[in-house]
Amino acid sequence: MNQKGLLSRRGTVSIVTPAYNAEEYLPKMLDSVLAQTYPEIEMILSDDGSDDGTLRAAESYRGRFAARGYDFRVVTGPHRNASAAVNRGLALVTGEFLIWPDSDDILKPESVERRVDFLEQNPAYQCVRSLPWYFDEETGAARSEAGERQGDLSREELFWDVLESRTFVCCGCYMLRSAAFFDVYPDRRIPEYDTGQNFQMLLPFLYRHRCPTLREELYGVRVRAGSHSRRPLTREQEEKKYADYERLVDEIAALCSIRGGAEGNRIICWKAARRYYISLKYGRWREALRAMGRLRRYGSLRPAELLKELIWSVCRDTWAWNRLYPVYRRFFHDR
Repeated sequence: MNQKGLLSRRGTVSIVTPAYNAEEYLPKMLDSVLAQTYPEIEMILSDDGSDDGTLRAAESYRGRFAARGYDFRVVTGPHRNASAAVNRGLALVTGEFLIWPDSDDILKPESVERRVDFLEQNPAYQCVRSLPWYFDEETGAARSEAGERQGDLSREELFWDVLESRTFVCCGCYMLRSAAFFDVYPDRRIPEYDTGQNFQMLLPFLYRHRCPTLREELYGVRVRAGSHSRRPLTREQEEKKYADYERLVDEIAALCSIRGGAEGNRIICWKAARRYYISLKYGRWREALRAMGRLRRYGSLRPAELLKELIWSVCRDTWAWNRLYPVYRRFFHDR
């Protein structure tokens, strides 16, 4: 059966949420789904081998989803990563539209309806996104998040903006037409990496399709220190994360048929810039210089700035700098 046959529920929104040890936060996310103003939803929760009460918490909602008239499915597998959990959920999608919020975030009541309305009124678009807002996990108060930029909200070609961190990638902000998404992944499987799932879900799609932005905050992101994206990493973990992202982006580039030319050079520069900064962080000056050379060769316009940062980092780690900088701060900077 082709994808159109599998996607049999016109107007239905499939919500695929990966969860791992989310017992504490999952109820609020599920409550926010139940509070949606949109009538046609299938909720697919994919548990990634949790060893807490995540599955019990999920099962306790089965009756409430039935009473609301929403389909509710729970699928589980051994613990691997979020992208593997998403793949288990994608196999069950039957809806016309697709979103994939995190298990510790929330949707405003009109979040689904506002985005479906846009796509139904604008059939030329295959996706749309809304704005996120951030809230403190303990107080619930709104807070700013320096790590994600809004960027130019009038832009619709977002592949490079997302890849190069000029705009936000918050997963629950994006809604895609399922058929167009499965045209990208006809086997219903995204590449599986420990780095997450959003680049895989979004970048190949955004390379093919324009994505307008509804200037409404419809998706709430819980800010908590222990989340997957914010937990502190050891040097070994951070270097593995960098290497995984490089392999992932190479795979995405191949999927988008980016093999050379200006776009290929841009991918090379993206990887070199990341290598440059992690080399500075851990004092690997030769690697930083090699990365800087690649940036200059393949199109970076910032060699002077990069060299200045490198010199600053080298000086910062010297014995003299460590002895003299506190004196400089005390007499010239802190006054």
